[in-house]
Amino acid sequence: MTGYHVPTRGILMSDDARDGADTGANVVVTGAAGFIGSHLVEALRRTGRNVVGIDRKAGWPEDEIPASDGVGYLRTIRGDLVSADLDACLKDTSAVFHLAALPGVRPSWTQFPEYLHCNVLATQRLLDACVRVGVSRVVVASSSSVYGGVADGAMSEDDIPHPLSPYGVTKLAAERLALAFAARLDATLSVSALRFFTVYGPGQRPDMFISRVVRATLSGEPIDIYGDGAQIRDFVHVSDVVRALLLAAKAPACGVLNIGTGRAVSVNEVLALTGELTGQVPEARYGPARLGDVRATTADVGRARLRLGFRARTELRAGLATQIEWTRRSLAGAPPRQAASSVGMAPTRRS
Repeated sequence: MTGYHVPTRGILMSDDARDGADTGANVVVTGAAGFIGSHLVEALRRTGRNVVGIDRKAGWPEDEIPASDGVGYLRTIRGDLVSADLDACLKDTSAVFHLAALPGVRPSWTQFPEYLHCNVLATQRLLDACVRVGVSRVVVASSSSVYGGVADGAMSEDDIPHPLSPYGVTKLAAERLALAFAARLDATLSVSALRFFTVYGPGQRPDMFISRVVRATLSGEPIDIYGDGAQIRDFVHVSDVVRALLLAAKAPACGVLNIGTGRAVSVNEVLALTGELTGQVPEARYGPARLGDVRATTADVGRARLRLGFRARTELRAGLATQIEWTRRSLAGAPPRQAASSVGMAPTRRS
């Protein structure tokens, strides 16, 4: 349940994304007003899927948008998963994409009850309703934060999780809950949990690193860097994350999978690339690392490639350019265009 982002233009889907979106009847997206959720809702509708979007975000309107010209129906519901009438929301649903969560490492140290509410209790209640109603498939959005910082090299799904923040603890609890519900003998539920690495792109939350860098650079303002900038991250574009979600909904239940690029770059490299693409040099102010931040994250992507046929397509340069364009338009007061950010964008392929 992140910042409300409304797609303003349609997108074209690549063939494998269309195949991955073939989830049967209606689909439900929780956290539908958020960064990834809004992109996913748009992608599903463009494949003709009928979508029910649920979010507790203030300003998320309750509405019904009819299907037209091959674009699926959308019903939006504003509500908290802990208290909403989920049985009614899940009626005639074949698949659920569970993206709703309270994000952020640093606030989780001081707001842990709220993280438990949004990330654990909400997940438990949703899964319980899925079992009652007979939903056959749930795809859960997890996080690389469950690994912590102990991996030597790429982080594998076989590594023992060692989260270094309360946020990471709640994300691990959510994915384990989902797998436990799927193992119930009285459930028809199958589950895939996708551990997203650092997702970026148009509509990214304003508190995230790339969003802060791009906005500050374009505005000519300083940007605070937590640490020396040598820390590395596996930055994965939102278009690739949406494609992975669609593929996971169709593939046989595959447990836990990493979703990243398999490559990592440093914070300082992102700063340099932002300067190159904008023609403006970012003014970086370095300070202490934040509590709970890890030094390095890189995804071992072999299992996602094997079980989903997934490979990230968007190189950082191309992906960062889409976010810079989106931010320019936002700062200028123009309607941000989502088209270049979505699954149908011209990809930069890696060999």
